[in-house]
Amino acid sequence: MTGPLAAAKFIKEIGRGKDGARSMTQEDAATLYTAMLAGQVSDLELGGILLSMRIKGESIDEIAGFLQAAHPFILPLQAPADSPYAPVVIPTYNGARKKANLTPLLALLLARLGVPVLVHGVRTDAGRVATAEIFQALGLPLATTPEQVLEQMHQKQPAFMPIDALSPAMAHLLSLRRILGVRNSTHTLVKLLQPFIVPALRLSSYTHPEYLLMLQDYFTRCAPFDAGDVFLMRGTEGEAVASTGRAQQIDWFHAGQSTTLVPAQQEPLAEVPAVPDSIDATITAAWIRSVLAGDIAVPENIAAQVEHCASIARRLRQQN
Repeated sequence: MTGPLAAAKFIKEIGRGKDGARSMTQEDAATLYTAMLAGQVSDLELGGILLSMRIKGESIDEIAGFLQAAHPFILPLQAPADSPYAPVVIPTYNGARKKANLTPLLALLLARLGVPVLVHGVRTDAGRVATAEIFQALGLPLATTPEQVLEQMHQKQPAFMPIDALSPAMAHLLSLRRILGVRNSTHTLVKLLQPFIVPALRLSSYTHPEYLLMLQDYFTRCAPFDAGDVFLMRGTEGEAVASTGRAQQIDWFHAGQSTTLVPAQQEPLAEVPAVPDSIDATITAAWIRSVLAGDIAVPENIAAQVEHCASIARRLRQQN
């Protein structure tokens, strides 16, 4: 496809409201999203598509088609060939609003074990403290090329690649939130990306219960198994890091099968772990440094998450 796409036929199906709209086939979803990423849809039609999908919600066939279309628009990444671990991919698109964002701690603890870690997300988010800001407060550089990602992994550092470097086309669709005032399907898709040319372990999270059912179905029936494995959990303020309060359930998806690694914790915590007293990036970074230095204990739930990630990443590497 080289010219503009007439999107009216798609909008006619998806734009009939929550009850009247019909979902696209995977093929049609791939065709439409390819045109959206390539800039072949007019601004008027693009706004109509994004709002229609926001109201309707995505089917698993649409998610599969969108991700199929997105693949050529993502930088392909390499992982260290000599690592005993498959890479771990941590999306971060929410940041901190009420509680300190401890995604960088998770990434650093994994990297310290020798696990290749890619964190990808936005540089900033209005009203929130983005993971990228905490990385910079920790003195960790952001990676903007595949070569920088690989070099940081060789140095046993987590590599943070902003989405505008990993996929400028998807970053543009994310940016339309500032114009439309609401999130769109791309906010779901970026959390599912697997940019490595080898199998990887993706950490995926959800916020709304309806997305749990959709993602469970997708990872069981539609996700390409050669992309690797997935951990799915309820997000901590939308982030794929374990809560320092009651543990969320973590389900492991491997070759279409689901296994619960961590059951949801029902009882109150006997002892509340020490946590940063602010969401500020500098304060959070200082607290993370204290944890890494051993002055503060690693929160139990995050320590368990690190252990599970490292175990499955090693197993995944041995199998491929």
